[in-house]
Amino acid sequence: MKTVLSWMTVTLAMVLISACAAVGSSGGGAGEMEIRSGKIEQITLTQMQTNHDSGVGAVLGGLGGLGIGSLIGRGTGRDVAMVAGALAGAVGGNYAEKKKYDQPVEAQQIIVRVKSGVLVSVTQPINPALGKGMNVYIEGSGNDARVVPQGS
Repeated sequence: MKTVLSWMTVTLAMVLISACAAVGSSGGGAGEMEIRSGKIEQITLTQMQTNHDSGVGAVLGGLGGLGIGSLIGRGTGRDVAMVAGALAGAVGGNYAEKKKYDQPVEAQQIIVRVKSGVLVSVTQPINPALGKGMNVYIEGSGNDARVVPQGS
């Protein structure tokens, strides 16, 4: 019983630690941000995938499965039911979280010609203040890049 309980504790701790590590792993923080300026050449409506894989569904599902498994049987059978319930609950909770919260959202792909003549494409949530021909800033880079109107 103590061995199973200690393994369950270690497993739960690993799940909680990995869930915390996945949330803010972009490495951002205080510092410099590159800002480029240019003019919008084209705006196309599209969809973008969200990233809500926080692990909360797996943790809550695992805890629920552990609780339900503890109600089944006695002795070693109960320990097995608890472990199986925790695993099944974690898988089910993760699936439910992805199904409910990890849905594509409406977005826009914006192509901006920067001052050097290079075309830059940014996909971001819809900003109704943007239009073709506007002078804009491109803040940041990579997945964190955003197009904003100049003067705002």
